[in-house]
Amino acid sequence: MITEQLRTLESKVYIVGAGPGDPELITVKGSRILRSADLVLYADSLVSEELIRSAKPGAEVLQSSGLDLERQVELMVAAVQAGKSVARVHTGDPSMFGAILEQMSLLKLCGVSYEIVPGVSSVFAAAAALGAELTVPDLTQTVILTRAEGRTPVPEREQLRQLAAHHCTVALFLSASLAGHVTEEFLAAGWNPETPVAVVKRATWPDQQILRTTVQNLEADLHLAGITMHAMILAGWALDPQLVDRDQHRSKLYDKSFTHGCREGVAPLD
Repeated sequence: MITEQLRTLESKVYIVGAGPGDPELITVKGSRILRSADLVLYADSLVSEELIRSAKPGAEVLQSSGLDLERQVELMVAAVQAGKSVARVHTGDPSMFGAILEQMSLLKLCGVSYEIVPGVSSVFAAAAALGAELTVPDLTQTVILTRAEGRTPVPEREQLRQLAAHHCTVALFLSASLAGHVTEEFLAAGWNPETPVAVVKRATWPDQQILRTTVQNLEADLHLAGITMHAMILAGWALDPQLVDRDQHRSKLYDKSFTHGCREGVAPLD
């Protein structure tokens, strides 16, 4: 039966995105893998314990925070070679700052198969918490996902001021402690000091915190709020909370005069 097949996992590593925090925001596939895996290795600092409790009885459940890369891979390889399935559970979507390439490289060297299962990224959870659309017609149609340079460098051509020069929506991961640098880079790129910025700490968690500010006030407001980590910074005019009150930015998708493959154009009424 299909339901029985769905419960059977292959002997390989499933790299699963757990979503931003709310245990209901994992995908159906990710949840099935978590509930079926023989070994669950999870990022305990940001993955919901409530979610991890859905692992099947008898599964080995380990936290990754105290393990270095080689030890994590050693555990996953040993499990797969013993004929077991592994759920390597990451926060958000594993393709965004998930440090999964290094794991995949070592798994491949060991001849162990793996599969990536996407998840809801914190950038989109933050946008939802803010009630924001990040791509607004006639305002901005591009979103840059990046981080500010701190102890970990970024490529020279990807310095924040160079990316910000596009004047589109910018989403900054791992940058709450670098707010002063962020402001400097935006201003150096020619941003208006009053450009809206929204910060969401621990998006979708019960203690979620939202801060609305501007480019010029970002550092001071983050300091006052005590936000230094686990926060998504979204900057640009798409984050203006008054956009929803103005009805000035309509798309062509549902415009009655716009013809596309699923609808013929309709002349507007006089």
